[in-house]
Amino acid sequence: MEQTMHIAAQYLATSAISFIKKEDDDSHTNLGWKNHTLETHPFPNGDKLGLNYEDFSLEWMSSEDPKERLLLDNLTHKEITDWISMISTKNKIEKQYAFNLHYELPYKQLSNYSRIQLTSRNDLNKLIENRDLAEHVISNILKSNNYESPIRIWPHHFDTGALINVNEELSIGIGMTIPDSIIDDFYFYVSGYKGHDPIEIETSSDVNSEAYYNNDWQGFAMAVSKLNKQSAIKFCQDAMETYIKSVN
Repeated sequence: MEQTMHIAAQYLATSAISFIKKEDDDSHTNLGWKNHTLETHPFPNGDKLGLNYEDFSLEWMSSEDPKERLLLDNLTHKEITDWISMISTKNKIEKQYAFNLHYELPYKQLSNYSRIQLTSRNDLNKLIENRDLAEHVISNILKSNNYESPIRIWPHHFDTGALINVNEELSIGIGMTIPDSIIDDFYFYVSGYKGHDPIEIETSSDVNSEAYYNNDWQGFAMAVSKLNKQSAIKFCQDAMETYIKSVN
C-alpha cells in the first residue's frame, strides 16, 4: 500500500500543478495531513482536493458544499483523471487539469488502464499510524523549542517534514520519510544546513555515530520500527542539538 498511496498522492500533486500558481521551491505542490487525509493547498476558488486514507478515496472539499467523494479501489487511472477534470470544471476551476509531473517516481509509468487497488487494510492503517506519528513528533519538537514551521508532505519523496531556521548560520530539516536507499523502512531524519550546503558532523563519543550518515546524504536517521513516540522525540531533539553545538 505504500507504493499505491505514493502514486495516489500524485493526483493531488498534479491538481496543484494544474490549478495553483507555481512557487520556485515547488511548495505549491506540498500537502497537509488532517483527519487522516492528505490535502492540497487551496485552489483559486478556495476548494481543496484530498486523499482520504480511511476510506481510500479522493475528496473534493468545498467550504460551501458537502464533500464529493470518489472511491478509488479498482478504478483505472483514466477514470480517476476524468473525475478530477469533471469535478474541477463543475466547481468553476478555469484552468484545465492534466496529469503532468515535472519529476520522476521510482515506479512503472501509469497507463490509462492502470488500476489503483486497496490490497491491505492493515497496511493502510499502518501508514496512517506513521503519518500521525510524524505529525506528533515534529509538532512536539517545534513547540518545545519555540520554533515555527509548517509541517508538510512533499509528493515527490513523500516525506513529512519541517524546515527550521535556527539562526543565520543554521537551518535544520526534520521529518519522516518512506523507505529508500538509506534505510529500507520508514525513518525519521534530521539534517543541518548552512545556506544550501549540508553541515558535516565530526563523530565523537557524544554523537550517535550509528545513526549518522555521510555518503550521498548527510544527516541523522533512524528506522521508525526502532522508535516509539518518546524515543523518536528524543532522537530528533538530540540530533538537532548536535547541529546547534556544531555551529556555536
